Amino acid sequence: MEHRLDTKNRDVPDEATLEVNNIGGIDETTVSFRQGVTVLSGRNATNRTSLLQAIMAALGSNQVSLKADATEGSAVLEFGDETYRRTLTRRSGTIATDGEPYLEDPELADLFAFLLESNEARQAVARGDDLRELIMRPVDTAAIKSEIEQYEQRKRNLDDQLAELDDLEGRLPDLEAKRTRVTDEIETLQAELETAQNKLEETNVDVEERREEQSELEAKLDDVRETRSEIEHTRNRIETERASIEALEEEQDEVQDTLESLSTGDETEIGRLEAEIETLQAEKADLSEEISQLQSTIQFNEQLLEEPDSFLAETNETDDGPLTDQLLGDSETVTCWTCGSSVARDQIETTIEQLRTARQERLEERSEISADLNDRRETLSNINENRTEYQQTQRRLESIADEIDRRSDRIEELTEEREALADEIDELEAEIEALETEEYSGVLDQHKEVNQLEFELERKERERDEIEDEIAETEDRLDGREGLEARREDVTDELTALRTRIDQIEANAVEAFNEHMENLLETLQYENLDRIWIDRTTREVREGRRKVSKSSFDLKIVRSTDDGAAYEDTIDHLSESEREVTGLVFALAGYLVHDVYETVPVMLLDSLEAIDAERIATLVEYFESYVPYLVVALLEEDAQAVEGGHGVITDI
Repeated sequence: MEHRLDTKNRDVPDEATLEVNNIGGIDETTVSFRQGVTVLSGRNATNRTSLLQAIMAALGSNQVSLKADATEGSAVLEFGDETYRRTLTRRSGTIATDGEPYLEDPELADLFAFLLESNEARQAVARGDDLRELIMRPVDTAAIKSEIEQYEQRKRNLDDQLAELDDLEGRLPDLEAKRTRVTDEIETLQAELETAQNKLEETNVDVEERREEQSELEAKLDDVRETRSEIEHTRNRIETERASIEALEEEQDEVQDTLESLSTGDETEIGRLEAEIETLQAEKADLSEEISQLQSTIQFNEQLLEEPDSFLAETNETDDGPLTDQLLGDSETVTCWTCGSSVARDQIETTIEQLRTARQERLEERSEISADLNDRRETLSNINENRTEYQQTQRRLESIADEIDRRSDRIEELTEEREALADEIDELEAEIEALETEEYSGVLDQHKEVNQLEFELERKERERDEIEDEIAETEDRLDGREGLEARREDVTDELTALRTRIDQIEANAVEAFNEHMENLLETLQYENLDRIWIDRTTREVREGRRKVSKSSFDLKIVRSTDDGAAYEDTIDHLSESEREVTGLVFALAGYLVHDVYETVPVMLLDSLEAIDAERIATLVEYFESYVPYLVVALLEEDAQAVEGGHGVITDI
């Protein structure tokens, strides 16, 4: 899995300039850095972390602190031809932000690019937290599931159309055979009609003497023919209406079954769900606010430990000397910025750890509430969808009943019309019989035969035309099969991609971590540490009332004894240096899997003191290959180990 970047060819400015006011421990400063590695070199309490926070502020992060004695601060980043501004204002004990930063949403960068000591990806590895949840947090799984449902519906529609085409294709041979049979019948009728017409012409009858009788008789015969044609037409219309009613009744049964299978839910249940959703949303919002406040407090206290001078007011002389001298005189204590009393460093460190534990508990509680909230939203959505479908189905059922009634009434009207026509034929035939004579009866029979053959021929020709129209329509629809199949293939491919997208992201994250971890361990050469990797497993878990398959990332560690025997170890037994490297590699995997370099081409590294200088240099060189801008805060002795050719900032 290769993500190595050729940053020179990327559309990223070569240089950036940052102007900072009242952020962290910085009063005012302006710095510039170029593509590649920039090292912030200095001792502790030299505002290196504060400068990284200022960069984060300009890029869009909210995980920054305002100078303790200031009410307003700012960070302005000139990046190529663009300028990004961010202001921080203290209001009612909280920090409000404004301006136009580089990022609209800093979530990805906070997780995988801004790798300060408090970075959640680094901390998750150190604490053994759920790595899968963290790497998948930026993925909108609900939107993916919704898109899957839409494509599934499209596929079902295309499948139905293709199945209908299969049925039509199966009917085509029958239609062609029927057309052949009707065509043969037409040819037979044409021959019989021609014979009957010739026979009628050859009959020796005194036309002149029978002209009046013949004229009246032929008129009656024409009337009989037309009336019989009307009866046949009426009979066909009745059959059409009956066939329509039969189809409607079948649909009525199907719609009724569908209606009975749908549940509309009662108003009490809906009201309960809406109330629970509102309560859970409020609880989640409260937890988010509490988590944000805990994070700010943690960062503030961490900075108090690292850069205590930045929180002191201007130097005030006392009998015992400057206040700063008093603070620096005892490295085991820190002066509280609020009350001025001395507090043991280990007490503050214990407090920070307690705050981190509390924040993690709130994160887990928020995750559980989110799962409950999603479950209730889904339940309510299903109920609303069922209610809508129920109402639509009920309206369709009523429409079908109305249509059946209308067509039944039409059948009654057509039946009465057919009976009236039959009575009219009876009357006409009676009149014809009265006009017949013994001498003329043969001619009458021949006229009747010719009329009947002409009527039957006309009916067959109409039937043939209808068959040919149906064949032509069927062939036209079958011509569109290739396009439908191509659309179905595209939808199927997209559906497969959507269904595997989450799985692919997880697989890519695991692959990236394992690959980079293996590469770095081979280079860093930690003693008796053979391998660290993530094992991706799947298990059945319950979400609300359903059981679903859920992946988990299990961090595996293998060490070896002096005699070469391998054994499995845990994250708790790693050295601080090994844990830090593992956390940084996990963050790098997230940076690459989520293409964070396309969103923000900057990565920040801080708090690397647990790693020895030589290994820091190797780590920086490795990360440099994947990040356009890499800004690293290092102690002076560690900075010297990083190879030359990089930008170095010592005065902040």
